[in-house]
Amino acid sequence: MDTGLNLVRYDDINENDFLEYILEWEALKENIVPSSTRRRNFTYDEMMKKWKDDESSKAYDAGFVPSTLYFFIGDVRIIGALHFRHELSGRLLLNGGNIGYGIRPSERRKGYATLMLKMFLETLDKERYDKVLITCDDNNNGSARTIEKNNGTLIDKPVCSQEGIGYIFDVIDEKYRVCYRDNGRR
Repeated sequence: MDTGLNLVRYDDINENDFLEYILEWEALKENIVPSSTRRRNFTYDEMMKKWKDDESSKAYDAGFVPSTLYFFIGDVRIIGALHFRHELSGRLLLNGGNIGYGIRPSERRKGYATLMLKMFLETLDKERYDKVLITCDDNNNGSARTIEKNNGTLIDKPVCSQEGIGYIFDVIDEKYRVCYRDNGRR
């Protein structure tokens, strides 16, 4: 495992490192997670502006909640990304939660997701967020283990209908709550 690991905000990465990271995902035609890192034909500067807007009330205008994107950096490259949603909408209570994260395909199964989530949770303002909601697909055992290793407790397995392009399908999502302190609020 890489020893010089850091979790940094989106505005602390450079274009070449981001492109090297995202091109790996795109070359494999995988679903890029978190989705906020998908390029969607944006230039790097347009993505930076979008990520900045996502942190502000402008997110509401686009139908989202304010959020911040972080990148998990090793000695030589970006290993993963974590998207923190500052609040929960009704949709996010069912599917998505406060935190979405992903590790680039070539770096999976090395413990990075667990460490990235741990590092982020340690920086979270415990007064404002004494618990967060994280969801994962029912069949995503790796993500479930990552959440559980970070003191996540399974609280529900709702069936959520999701609309795709021209169809609707049902997905079972596992919902976890991560609590930081036992203050009687659960």
